[in-house]
Amino acid sequence: MRQDGIDLDTSLGYLLKEAASALRSAMEEVLRPLGMTITHYSCLELLAQRPGMSNSELARGAFVTRQSMNVLLQSLEKDGFVARPAVAPAGRTLPATLTPRGRSSLATATAAVRSVEVRMLSGMTDAEQVAALRALRSMVSSLREAPRDH
Repeated sequence: MRQDGIDLDTSLGYLLKEAASALRSAMEEVLRPLGMTITHYSCLELLAQRPGMSNSELARGAFVTRQSMNVLLQSLEKDGFVARPAVAPAGRTLPATLTPRGRSSLATATAAVRSVEVRMLSGMTDAEQVAALRALRSMVSSLREAPRDH
């Protein structure tokens, strides 16, 4: 007999968590042979799409702490994937940019990650994909709004 609580078979939140976990596992599987983690890949992708992001912005975009992002950026810089100026052009921010090695590595990783997304969406029509995107954006927006009094 089930106690009052969330029915895991019909809980959208639980299913979203399960989907996120499955997506993460599939992404790790294709990135691992490339010597990358999801955070490593996310950082390179963010820098390619939004050059000049600060450490804090990168951390938010990759869903990690600023400290973790700083350690990752130092490693990526040491390994030649990103470059940062020795002196901040303004304030204290040292904006990272992709090096040619970083761009090449990102291109390979992006193809691998794209294959995971194609596999994930393979059972959906274009219309279902559009509807899912709209629904997920709505959920994120609703959860980021200030809670309403009931």
